Amino acid sequence: MFLLRRLLQAIPVLLVTAFLSFAAFRFIGDPVQSMLGQDATAADRAELMAALGLDQPFPVQFWNFIVNVLHGDFGFSTRIGQPVLGLILDRLPATLELAVLSFVVALALGMILGVTTALKPQSWISRTVMAGSLIGVSLPNFLIGIGLIYVFSVQLGWLPAFGRGETVQIGWWSTGLLTVSGWKAILLPAISLSLFQVTLILRLVRAEMTEVLHSDHIRFARARGLPDRMVNFRYALKNTLVPVITVSGLQLGSIIAFAVVTETVFQWPGIGLLFINSVNFSDVPIMATYLLLTAVLFVVINLIVDLLYYLFDPRLRVKAAGR
Repeated sequence: MFLLRRLLQAIPVLLVTAFLSFAAFRFIGDPVQSMLGQDATAADRAELMAALGLDQPFPVQFWNFIVNVLHGDFGFSTRIGQPVLGLILDRLPATLELAVLSFVVALALGMILGVTTALKPQSWISRTVMAGSLIGVSLPNFLIGIGLIYVFSVQLGWLPAFGRGETVQIGWWSTGLLTVSGWKAILLPAISLSLFQVTLILRLVRAEMTEVLHSDHIRFARARGLPDRMVNFRYALKNTLVPVITVSGLQLGSIIAFAVVTETVFQWPGIGLLFINSVNFSDVPIMATYLLLTAVLFVVINLIVDLLYYLFDPRLRVKAAGR
């Protein structure tokens, strides 16, 4: 029932997102002019608009879009002339690999540094980490990316400044994580994308764990003579995980959805770069599909986060059983 209720709640969210994205992009730019150019005649424009269905009223266009999406048809790109779903699937592996690697780096570093600064708040390591975390919070993502390119690509020449490197095809999935050049290419964009997430998780873990360490049950555990390692990691850290799961889950969705800037700076061939190029040419099918898939992604991640609550917070299981 819990899963079914969540899925039913997601349907209006997805419909509203689809409507807003379709409506916003439908009245921005002129895809017909982008396809035909300035010298097109009125007859040519009318013929192309009829072929694309743009001569129909907006409600009819939106209804056709929803019906086609439910059948797995996201339309054709007005810029490239290929099915939108195929274009998204071709670039999805690049975005997912970049996002997952950035998320793993952010979660691992954020947890380690957060626990370290909470357990030893007055040490020089903690002070240095907290001061350095201001960089990740303050600097915009594109500026961090440009700085990384300047240092490691231009000055040192260690890592490539753009592209994905050599890839290997495994079925329909193309991966660069099985080649040396692929790993070199993904390092800079992954670091750039993960820095803000590291600082966010670090500060959250530090704040939550500091609060838990001063709670009564931790004092009682120490009074019983339990080892510090058991108290810190079995009791304190476990009680810190619930808010961390919430924020980390949402950040994974944000990383995938808002990797547009990083992909543009590093010319990473993912769906974010595809979206930016589509904006320049008013390619409505790609733009609307991108935002719709982003909404689906957030809904799925929120559902997974809610389910993980039941694993880490016994109070929710007791409440559900009491009903």
